[in-house]
Amino acid sequence: MRPGERPAGRDWNAPVSAPLAGSAGVPGKRRVPQQVRSRGRVERVLEVTGDLVVAGGVETVNTRVIAAAAGIPVASLYQYFADKDEILLALVERDLAEMDAQVATDLAELPLLSVRTLVETTMRAYVKVYRRRPAFVVIWLRGRTNAAINRFCRGHNRRVAEDLFELARSAGLVAEPATTLHAQLAVEVADRIFQIAFEDSLEGHSQIIDEGIDVVTSYLETHATQAGIQGVARP
Repeated sequence: MRPGERPAGRDWNAPVSAPLAGSAGVPGKRRVPQQVRSRGRVERVLEVTGDLVVAGGVETVNTRVIAAAAGIPVASLYQYFADKDEILLALVERDLAEMDAQVATDLAELPLLSVRTLVETTMRAYVKVYRRRPAFVVIWLRGRTNAAINRFCRGHNRRVAEDLFELARSAGLVAEPATTLHAQLAVEVADRIFQIAFEDSLEGHSQIIDEGIDVVTSYLETHATQAGIQGVARP
């Protein structure tokens, strides 16, 4: 296949897939509010929890503090969440869903698919959401003490790696014998770069992010075809 040509058999405008129920990184069942008022109450709990986490850190937050800030009885909070950790996990689930949507939107707008455009678009989509959701920065990038959140996010990393690898492979960007292992390593390296970039800034250090994109791109290009380096035009 010459650079610029694309193999058949894939919908090139389709977004990176959402997680399947029961797959790695997908949360277990939690009571889902059915009424509009209840859904609004749960969203209020998540919003005030995020504000409290950003203001004072995860350690300062408990269910009584959250309930008071949300203006609801503690008993009402326990109708939807077993404890503080479950609230934090729900917050992370919401923000990762937003991140998946941002990545899918930005990838769908790419006129050219290459290793560099996939890496840069995905990592900059993450940055957009981290900046919109500072509580996620505090809980995930600066914390990682919650075992359930750690399992969920690491599972999410694996799924993202698998989805992006399949997208790149189907576009003819990946050289043999590259596997999802290389994509998983790249995602984990990117995750560590984000930790460093957002360590003392909720906006993230732009230079670290830029250098990180170059690092991940350079690594993955060692496993790319010529088309993966030059790029493949979206039809």
